Amino acid sequence: MKLDSKRTVLVGLAFLSICAFWQVYDGIVPLILKNTFHVGDTLSGAIMALDNVLALVLLPVFGSLSDRTRTRLGRRMPYILGGTAAACVFMLWIPLADRLYNLPLFFMGLGLVLLSMATYRSPAVALMPDVTPKPLRSKGNAIINLMGAVGGIVMLLAIKLLVPKTDHPNYIPLFALTALLMAACAVVLAVRVREPELVKKMEAESRTLAPEAPEETAPAAPGEKLPRPVFRSLCFILASVFFWFMGYNAVTTSFSKYANLTWGMEGGDYAMVLMIAQAAAILTYIPVGIIASRVGRKKTILAGVVMLAVSFGAAMFLKSFEGIIFFFFALAGVAWAFINVNSYPMVVEMSQGADVGKYTGYYYTFSMTAQILTPVLSGALMEHIGYHTLFPYAAICVAISFVTMLFVRHGDSRPQPAKSKLEAFDLDD
Repeated sequence: MKLDSKRTVLVGLAFLSICAFWQVYDGIVPLILKNTFHVGDTLSGAIMALDNVLALVLLPVFGSLSDRTRTRLGRRMPYILGGTAAACVFMLWIPLADRLYNLPLFFMGLGLVLLSMATYRSPAVALMPDVTPKPLRSKGNAIINLMGAVGGIVMLLAIKLLVPKTDHPNYIPLFALTALLMAACAVVLAVRVREPELVKKMEAESRTLAPEAPEETAPAAPGEKLPRPVFRSLCFILASVFFWFMGYNAVTTSFSKYANLTWGMEGGDYAMVLMIAQAAAILTYIPVGIIASRVGRKKTILAGVVMLAVSFGAAMFLKSFEGIIFFFFALAGVAWAFINVNSYPMVVEMSQGADVGKYTGYYYTFSMTAQILTPVLSGALMEHIGYHTLFPYAAICVAISFVTMLFVRHGDSRPQPAKSKLEAFDLDD
């Protein structure tokens, strides 16, 4: 069975728009808080965690709600289109408030755009497994993450070009471009993606797969309690998700400030380092989907965790900007691709089709909990001990996720045998 790449790319436009927004949000909002409103690092970390507080509450709700939604547009599309439209409007309040030095307007725009984003993130992510048979979900998730990386790298380039090296840059053009990109993705989704038809096609494709032998530890039917061994694996992989996001998000949230104050990078220059990481991830997403289909998701994730811990561990020894920084961030991009492509499919592999939205909510509950805590904890360490604590903190958190991942026993991929010898060499799916 071959993955419908065109279908997956179209579905991935929703994730592209999400990642484009978060790239701008994570890079620019901390700079606005520090340079315009003079907020300390600990409080800034708490403010940056607000999106994850909302997500912790709302992502499972909207994931589960979309499971039960029935419209002519499908289960997920109404949330994707409505949430995107609202986010495009409210996100423009943030740079406007920055220009006006208006803190109440800033927080109003921040709260409303974060609420809008939370309404459609789970439905957007759940759309891929909705239209992709289980054996192909790692490859499908590779394309989805590739689309997200494209959105991120486009906005990093925009940051580099549109953020001048001044004391008070005008961020309105950057946010307007982000809103335009998100709106364009939503329009293409509305025109080209017919969710109900794609779901029916996926169900027909799934029926062609050879039935698997029943297992005592097979995932539960929709709404039923998971068998104990599967539940234990679910707990350990969710713990792993928590710890690697604790490390990774600490770096992404504070990197623009860290690069400015520790490495002396000005304006949008910090974006060049993150662009290297994104470019490395883009080159890795498709091959890593193929690797996971050969060696399994768990082994691929463990390799990625090791690379990410090494990258962050090495970065802590760099006291000024050096060329080697690009190598370590490229390695971090490759590592994140190894992890990200396979972790979400492992979680939803333990679900049945009707529960995909709920399990997507579980995944984001743990990742968002990490992203609530880590900006505050890492921000407090940087403010009260020093900025040199950022990368050791991140490396330790990622190393812990390696240990918890060792105990995961379910949710791995089961490679489908090729129907012919020639098909075994077909890597285009």
